[in-house]
Amino acid sequence: MVWTPLHAKIHRTIRSRHLFERNQRLLVAVSGGQDSLCLIKLLLDLQSKWGWDLGIAHCDHRWRSDSQANAHHVENLAKTWDISFYLETANEPINSEAAARDWRYQALSAIAQANNYQYIVTGHTASDRAETLLYNLIRGTGADGLQALTWQRPLTTGIMLVRPLLEITRPQTEQFCQEFKLPIWEDSTNQDLQYARNRIRQELLPYLRENFNPQVESALAQTAELLQAEVEYLENAAQQLREEALGMGDEKLPLSPLLPTPHSPLPLRLNRRVLQKAPLALQRRVMRQVLQQILADAPGFEHIEKLTALIIAPNRSQTDPFPGGAIAQVEGDWIYLK
Repeated sequence: MVWTPLHAKIHRTIRSRHLFERNQRLLVAVSGGQDSLCLIKLLLDLQSKWGWDLGIAHCDHRWRSDSQANAHHVENLAKTWDISFYLETANEPINSEAAARDWRYQALSAIAQANNYQYIVTGHTASDRAETLLYNLIRGTGADGLQALTWQRPLTTGIMLVRPLLEITRPQTEQFCQEFKLPIWEDSTNQDLQYARNRIRQELLPYLRENFNPQVESALAQTAELLQAEVEYLENAAQQLREEALGMGDEKLPLSPLLPTPHSPLPLRLNRRVLQKAPLALQRRVMRQVLQQILADAPGFEHIEKLTALIIAPNRSQTDPFPGGAIAQVEGDWIYLK
């Protein structure tokens, strides 16, 4: 086996970030593109050092005329490498990026659960991280959206989603595939400029590279990495503050009869005096965490702001209804949500 600097880098990354343990079962999502081929080749080459049991999963969205041929191509690669292959095909074509992503993760989770894989591994790169940061920034987001595409996160019970290539750029995966003569399947939809992410990839990032920073992808990926640690810290601090404001675990403060139950998050109440001592950044995060419990969809900036405003609002102030009908009211030192 040829041991390249990329092999060494990924080996170090997996070990230093504790992405996988030895002798685990890894389900690798392989589209047939350069990033996923680079990923599976690296993991196959490192397999002898880690003792992994590898499998390949391919998801056919049925949104291209050659999607079935693409699936056969990946299946043949799995046979060549003598590793298990799993195919999931959509019942009908999926034409939305968001819907395709949701379906893909559901399909991968189902395959992993049915075949006892502890990890699902994807070939997201530093370039994907940069694109995601720009995509979310343009649409409007906080630090959480800018740090999206983390190294690992729980996907479902007992299954972790892992992205080992987040410090590798797309030009690096392309060079690796060329060096090892890996048969890349070119996805025609990557050139379709009706998708916002493709416009970022084909038009915006090249412009930024040429006119602002030749290493813009690595710089943006590094920003996402810094934000990830800060978001994790702030979320933990906000959770502690929320528990204090709810009166949880405080023997001096009697638990409210309106505390949420596991089956019904409403009604509940928050202590304004506890929240007033905290910085605005934590106040907003507490309110977002509360709204995530009670709203069907992710709370927007306006929802968070109108609930946060009640921390210092006059007595008897209240909000207009949130989606789903809940309202928040100020009664003395408390904000009641019901």
